[in-house]
Amino acid sequence: MRTLPADFAAALASGATTLARCWRITRRDGAVLGLTEHDRDLAVDGTTFHAAAGVAGSETPAALGFAANAGELNGALAADQLDERDLAAGLYDGADVELLLVDWSNPASSIRLRRARLGEVRREGGVFVAELRALADALGQVRGRLFTRGCDADLGDARCRVDLAAPAFRGSGTVLTVAGAGLFVAGGLDGFAAGWFTQGRLVFTGGANAGFATEVKAHDALAGTVRLDLWQRPPEPLGVGDAFTVTAGCDKRFATCGARFANTANFRGMPHMPGNDAVLRIARPGAS
Repeated sequence: MRTLPADFAAALASGATTLARCWRITRRDGAVLGLTEHDRDLAVDGTTFHAAAGVAGSETPAALGFAANAGELNGALAADQLDERDLAAGLYDGADVELLLVDWSNPASSIRLRRARLGEVRREGGVFVAELRALADALGQVRGRLFTRGCDADLGDARCRVDLAAPAFRGSGTVLTVAGAGLFVAGGLDGFAAGWFTQGRLVFTGGANAGFATEVKAHDALAGTVRLDLWQRPPEPLGVGDAFTVTAGCDKRFATCGARFANTANFRGMPHMPGNDAVLRIARPGAS
C-alpha cells in the first residue's frame, strides 16, 4: 500500500480537486524536461513543468505479475520545450520518465505514481505521441549471449576488434545531389565497392545535421554514381555540400567476417551449429 504524505492526504480529504499530472523526462545525457497537463507552469522538486505543450497522457493499468504495461504521452512540439529536431535525432530514445501527481495549489505536495521508459515516438503535424514502456519491459530484453549462427558483437567493439579507423573501412564524402529525405548521391566514395557501407554507420560532420548519426540502409554504385540510402531520416533537410564520414557495414555472417575483415578468429557466432534438420532428424535403418 502506498503511504501518502500528510499534506497530500489532507488535500485529497478536503474534497476539492486541485490535482494535476506532471511528467519528468530525463534523457540519457542528463538533460531534464518537465511537462504538465495543468494550465500554468509548476515548480516541483527543483524541476519546472511546462504547461504550454498541452501534454496529456493515457491511463496505464497496474496489475500483478511481470507483464510490461504500456501507456502513451502526447502533446504539441515546441522549440523551447520539446523540439522535433531533438526527437528526430534520437536524443530522447530510452529516456527515463517519472509520472507525478501534484497538488497545483501547493506544488510542494506531490507523489510519484510510476516510472517508465520512453519507447517509440511518432511525430505528425506538430504533435508527438510517445510510447511509455513500464520498467518490467527490461525483463523481456536479451541478456547475455544466444546460440546463433550470426555474430552478436558490434563491428569495431572490444569483442570484434576490427579497427574502423583504418582507411579500408572508413570513408569521407559530401552530399552531391539530394534524391529524398534520406537518399542522396555522395561524392568522395568512388574507391569503395557497392554494398561496402551497407549497414554501416554514417555521421554528418557538416551542415544542418552535423553530429547526427544513423545506419546506412543501402550503398549503391551504378555507372560511377554513388548513392546512399539511410534508415533514419535526418532531423533537418539534407543540403548539397553536407559533409559526412561513414564506416563499413557488416551483416554478421561468418563468410563476410572472413572475406571483408579477415577477422574470423574474433567471430562471435556459432556458424557451424547444426540446423533444425539435424535436430529433428530421426534414426533410420541403413542411414549414416
